[in-house]
Formats: sequence, structure tokens, C-alpha cells
Amino acid sequence: MSSTNATLSSMRRLVEQLKLEASVERIKVSQAASELQQYCLQNAGKDALLVGVPTGSNPFREPRSCAVL
Repeated sequence: MSSTNATLSSMRRLVEQLKLEASVERIKVSQAASELQQYCLQNAGKDALLVGVPTGSNPFREPRSCAVL
């Protein structure tokens, strides 16, 4: 009997998940790609991977050591 209840519970969760996925608004891949391209082009000037990080504000730069001559 518990096997039947477990199966029934599993099927209910599956149906709820499928209902949730069916209700998601979808757009065409071409539209999504176009919007992503526009976003990337609009924000390219702010992207540190494209324009680099100013030396003074780079938290990952190697620490400078002071050498006494």
C-alpha cells in the first residue's frame, strides 16, 4: 500500500512540475539571440573582460613589495 501511495505522490509532483513548465512564457530562439546580442553590445563598455580593469582598482593584482637598496 505504501508503494502505491509513493507512486501516486510521485505522479502528483510530476503533474505539478509539468503544469509549471507548460505555463512558462516562451519566445523564439532568434528573438532571444537578438536580444542577447543587443544587451551585450549595449554593455560592452562596462565589461571588465573586454575593456580591462584599471590598474589602481584591481583587487586581484599582485601586491607590491618594497625593496630597500
